[in-house]
Amino acid sequence: MWAMDGHRIVQAGTESMNAGERIQAFLEEIKKEEIFQGLEEIRTGYALFLVCDEEKPAYILNIENMSGEKAEIVGRLGVKQMEGLIRAYKEKIDKNRFLQNLLLDNMLLVDVYNQAKKLHIENDQKRVVYLVEARAKDNQMLLETMKGMYASGMKDFVTAVDEGSVILVKALEETDGYREVFESAKSIADTVSAEAMVNIRVSYGTMIHELKDVSKSYKEAGMALDVGRIFYPDRNILAYNELGIGRLIHQLPLSLCEMFLKEVFGDRDVSEFEEETLSTVYKFFENNLNISETARQLYIHRNTLVYRLEKIQKLTGLDVRVFEDALTFKIAMMVSEHMKFMNQ
Repeated sequence: MWAMDGHRIVQAGTESMNAGERIQAFLEEIKKEEIFQGLEEIRTGYALFLVCDEEKPAYILNIENMSGEKAEIVGRLGVKQMEGLIRAYKEKIDKNRFLQNLLLDNMLLVDVYNQAKKLHIENDQKRVVYLVEARAKDNQMLLETMKGMYASGMKDFVTAVDEGSVILVKALEETDGYREVFESAKSIADTVSAEAMVNIRVSYGTMIHELKDVSKSYKEAGMALDVGRIFYPDRNILAYNELGIGRLIHQLPLSLCEMFLKEVFGDRDVSEFEEETLSTVYKFFENNLNISETARQLYIHRNTLVYRLEKIQKLTGLDVRVFEDALTFKIAMMVSEHMKFMNQ
């Protein structure tokens, strides 16, 4: 195999001493032609075939020590195989680049449709975007594992646009709903954790029906991942449509958050609250403000629990035994966590 600048790239067996001269002469003939597809030279003792990349000369295949008829068959088959490999490789690279631009919203709508058609990617297909993040930041291992699971088909695509997470654009059946989407997320979390030996977090956006909306589902999955880091650190599966009040707080501007915290806590800093007191309050919230059940689960006396809750009331003026004050305190603590995350 020879390159278009006249140097040998790879060789199987032996070539005659004057092979280089023949290649140079063949290159001169190529320069005179206007149509390159199917260009070949078959002579006694050797045969030369031009391999094209999208109708442009790419390589020269040199076959020696083979009869003319056999060399002709082998050469033409070899050219077809090599041109097919070139197209497949370029299509793979182009698909990845197209997908990344689509996710980042870097394309005009008309370009989305045109390139999707060229790359044989269906436009009207039900899809959802998953974001898979390794907590240990072993992104390369994660990417290879995800590609092994999903990149072999023609409908699912795996890529990465940064070092933080791996993106899966997954095709869905028309009958699939969010239950199936969740089950797929659970399968990803279980399989990747077992195969790549890393602890991961999976988020996903809403289901979409057109290719142009892939970036929307991607942004939603990204927000779900951010909200999960702040408010739900123990969850390994995060759905955009199930983030609750966390999604609302995450979209608040910092100036409004600061104003709200000052209104609730005054000049007092959240860091002044003892960890023991806060964990007690959170357990109290988990048990729907039930003092007896909370005391039982914490293995403390009822009066001890009441004492801890009253400490919060003395510090903030909020009696968390009352629903309205409990709600205010809960939201204030979530706003505080959001501000800490944003400042970091």
